[in-house]
Amino acid sequence: MLGLTLGALGVVYGDIGTSPLYALTTVFSIDHGAVKPTSTDVYGVISLVFWSITLIVTVKYVVFVMRADNDGEGGVMALAALVRTVLGSGLRRTGFFMALGVLGASLFYGDSLITPAISVLSATEGLEVAAPDLAHIALPLGLAIVTVLFAAQRWGTHIVGRAFGPVMVVWFSVLALLGIPQIVANPHILKALSPTWAVAFLLEDPFVSFVAMGAVVLAITGAEALYADMGHFGRAPIRRAWFLAVFPALTLNYLGQGALILDDPSAIRNPFFLLVPGWARIPVVILAMLATVIASQAVISGAFSVTRQAVRLGFLPQLVIRQTSQRESGQIYIPAVNWLLFIGVAVLMLMFRTSSNLATAYGIAVTGTLMVTTTLFIVVARVMWGWSTWKLVLVGIGFGGTEAAFFAANLTKVTHGGWLPLLIAAVVFAVMMTWQKGRLIVTARRIEIEGPLQPFVEALQPGSVLRVAGTGIFLHPTKDTVPLALRANVDHNHVLHEHVVIVSVESANVPHVPPDERFSVDNLEHADDGIVHLTLRYGFQDDRNIPETLRRLDRRSPELDIDLDAATYFLSRATIRRGRARSMSIWRKRLFIGLAHNAASPAEYFALPEERTVVMGSHIDL
Repeated sequence: MLGLTLGALGVVYGDIGTSPLYALTTVFSIDHGAVKPTSTDVYGVISLVFWSITLIVTVKYVVFVMRADNDGEGGVMALAALVRTVLGSGLRRTGFFMALGVLGASLFYGDSLITPAISVLSATEGLEVAAPDLAHIALPLGLAIVTVLFAAQRWGTHIVGRAFGPVMVVWFSVLALLGIPQIVANPHILKALSPTWAVAFLLEDPFVSFVAMGAVVLAITGAEALYADMGHFGRAPIRRAWFLAVFPALTLNYLGQGALILDDPSAIRNPFFLLVPGWARIPVVILAMLATVIASQAVISGAFSVTRQAVRLGFLPQLVIRQTSQRESGQIYIPAVNWLLFIGVAVLMLMFRTSSNLATAYGIAVTGTLMVTTTLFIVVARVMWGWSTWKLVLVGIGFGGTEAAFFAANLTKVTHGGWLPLLIAAVVFAVMMTWQKGRLIVTARRIEIEGPLQPFVEALQPGSVLRVAGTGIFLHPTKDTVPLALRANVDHNHVLHEHVVIVSVESANVPHVPPDERFSVDNLEHADDGIVHLTLRYGFQDDRNIPETLRRLDRRSPELDIDLDAATYFLSRATIRRGRARSMSIWRKRLFIGLAHNAASPAEYFALPEERTVVMGSHIDL
């Protein structure tokens, strides 16, 4: 438990743990200093920060949402899949909530772009306080850091991850130690722990407080990581790390920053680094850089996980997904996502140049994801747990109302950079929904071309086709129709392998499928014709190595009786063309065809041996 708690501290809390670097600086700089460093405003802001963390992170995520796990896995896509499971498979009942999950994932990608940029820049900008003569290298240094970070992704996090926990232990200890002296010197700041100051701040000047909420939300960035990374560490270690280290450290640091601002109003320019004694500023800047790299790593890994879930649930085309650890299934590397994220982060840093400028674009992605999670959680609480109406209303008002207020406050920043995460989310959402719809259309067209499987098998009378030695393994999405490659072999080549295995892969709405439930064998009503259908079931977090799975099953299923080392794999790949049918708009057809052309080869996706894989194609009009 100690090791898991240390690991959770290092990976899960990097994002929210680095928020003190820029949250209060942004609050007091928005709208040309609308929030003043007066006692009323400082108490109100600190109280609002504390109770936002308490309500959204502690109560909502740590206490409630983490209970809604999908076979131990969390995250907005996993939660949407859980909703689909508890509601049933009816498209009308679940389509809306799956679309919500896709929207939440789309917003998360916006977060994944902004977090590395704002976190690393906020750390390197500490040079402006620690060494003003080096302030001009903050941006180039930040770009160099993110370049190395993304270049190192292909080696995985399992090696550097061992250092994450200890580094973050030091980081959170420093957060607490920096805040305590200011609290001791100005103990009256403890009054900010009362929610009355937050209420008074909101009521005294509604416009200013409303604008301030758009920046206060920066204090809860990374809350979704608590839930998304649950499958890596488990519920208990994440909760222990939060209550024993993260929550106390954040509270002490924010109180310390508030006390410093009350004592020296000019400290609003960078209250975090001004908490640090002069002799320790350079070491703390270096530590902050390490912490922000860890924060960025957590978000990048989260983007990889969300992408894999989306692929497995049918909302993205097959992508090259590489396992970077032999022990941890969650440690993966997706080259396409990695380099797209890097380009996006680099462009953002060059466009906005400072963390304060980037902060104006940050809140919308965070609050949008929070609201999606709350909506899906309410469905699970109602249908799966049978919560009464008054509990659901309380959750909707308490969590949903607070998050809606944060979201509304961030909408005021749309013209000042807030358009960016909305644009990213809109693009990703369009891609995911287009792929899902196009996939269903293409599947229907393929069924028409392929024809039913059972009559095809029954027509293969002894002597009607030449049977050649060996095993042919045909990958096909269903056992209802004939694989195109199999039909071509019989109709054109007039040959058939002695052993034919038609393999269909099903994606379950759970992260992992137990090995004894992973397969089922069907003789297709003819036990002696050498043709069987095999269904393989995988969760959206399972490694889909078909040869390895078949090797394990061969020892447990005597009816297979195949030589896997000499088997030939056949893929039926359809070339999709834009037809005249009004199945989708023209731009969506072009998008789907472009995605299909750039999808990863099924041979690589399913780890098939290249030297024994044959691809046979056909044309399908979309």
